[in-house]
Amino acid sequence: MRRYGVPEPYEKLKELTRGRHVNKESIQRFIEGLELPKEAKDNLLKLTPHSYVGTAAELARDVDAAVELINGTRTSNPGK
Repeated sequence: MRRYGVPEPYEKLKELTRGRHVNKESIQRFIEGLELPKEAKDNLLKLTPHSYVGTAAELARDVDAAVELINGTRTSNPGK
Protein backbone atom coordinates (compact mmCIF):
# COMPACT_ATOMS: atom_id res chain seq x y z
CA MET A 1 0.00 0.00 0.00
CA ARG A 2 2.88 2.35 0.76
CA ARG A 3 4.23 1.74 -2.75
CA TYR A 4 1.04 3.26 -4.19
CA GLY A 5 0.71 6.11 -1.71
CA VAL A 6 -2.25 4.73 0.24
CA PRO A 7 -2.56 7.00 3.29
CA GLU A 8 -2.05 5.33 6.68
CA PRO A 9 -1.60 1.77 5.38
CA TYR A 10 -0.66 0.27 8.75
CA GLU A 11 -3.63 1.85 10.44
CA LYS A 12 -5.95 0.39 7.78
CA LEU A 13 -4.51 -3.08 8.37
CA LYS A 14 -4.74 -2.65 12.15
CA GLU A 15 -8.39 -1.68 11.77
CA LEU A 16 -9.00 -4.89 9.86
CA THR A 17 -7.20 -7.18 12.31
CA ARG A 18 -7.39 -5.78 15.85
CA GLY A 19 -9.77 -7.78 17.98
CA ARG A 20 -11.36 -9.43 14.97
CA HIS A 21 -11.34 -12.85 13.40
CA VAL A 22 -9.31 -12.67 10.19
CA ASN A 23 -9.81 -15.23 7.47
CA LYS A 24 -9.24 -15.59 3.76
CA GLU A 25 -12.53 -13.91 2.88
CA SER A 26 -11.97 -10.87 5.11
CA ILE A 27 -8.47 -10.39 3.68
CA GLN A 28 -9.84 -10.68 0.13
CA ARG A 29 -12.55 -8.07 0.85
CA PHE A 30 -9.92 -5.79 2.36
CA ILE A 31 -7.63 -6.08 -0.67
CA GLU A 32 -10.49 -5.62 -3.14
CA GLY A 33 -11.54 -2.43 -1.33
CA LEU A 34 -8.11 -0.82 -1.56
CA GLU A 35 -7.39 1.94 -4.03
CA LEU A 36 -4.65 0.07 -5.86
CA PRO A 37 -4.02 -0.80 -9.49
CA LYS A 38 -5.70 -4.06 -10.57
CA GLU A 39 -2.30 -5.73 -11.09
CA ALA A 40 -1.28 -4.95 -7.50
CA LYS A 41 -4.55 -6.29 -6.14
CA ASP A 42 -4.21 -9.45 -8.24
CA ASN A 43 -0.69 -10.02 -6.90
CA LEU A 44 -1.84 -9.52 -3.31
CA LEU A 45 -4.78 -11.87 -3.78
CA LYS A 46 -2.41 -14.60 -5.01
CA LEU A 47 -0.27 -14.48 -1.86
CA THR A 48 -0.57 -17.21 0.74
CA PRO A 49 1.40 -17.80 3.92
CA HIS A 50 3.21 -20.57 2.04
CA SER A 51 4.05 -18.52 -1.04
CA TYR A 52 5.23 -15.35 0.72
CA VAL A 53 8.43 -15.34 2.66
CA GLY A 54 9.65 -11.87 1.73
CA THR A 55 13.18 -11.40 2.98
CA ALA A 56 12.90 -14.08 5.68
CA ALA A 57 15.60 -16.32 4.20
CA GLU A 58 18.07 -13.45 3.88
CA LEU A 59 17.30 -12.21 7.39
CA ALA A 60 17.80 -15.71 8.79
CA ARG A 61 21.21 -15.96 7.09
CA ASP A 62 22.15 -12.57 8.54
CA VAL A 63 21.19 -13.74 12.03
CA ASP A 64 23.20 -16.94 11.61
CA ALA A 65 26.22 -14.95 10.43
CA ALA A 66 25.92 -12.52 13.37
CA VAL A 67 25.71 -15.37 15.88
CA GLU A 68 28.74 -17.05 14.34
CA LEU A 69 30.69 -13.78 14.49
CA ILE A 70 29.71 -13.25 18.12
CA ASN A 71 30.68 -16.81 19.00
CA GLY A 72 33.97 -16.48 17.14
CA THR A 73 33.20 -19.30 14.73
CA ARG A 74 33.17 -17.05 11.68
CA THR A 75 35.74 -14.48 10.66
CA SER A 76 34.29 -13.28 7.37
CA ASN A 77 30.94 -12.99 5.65
CA PRO A 78 31.05 -15.30 2.61
CA GLY A 79 28.28 -15.12 0.10
CA LYS A 80 27.66 -11.39 0.54
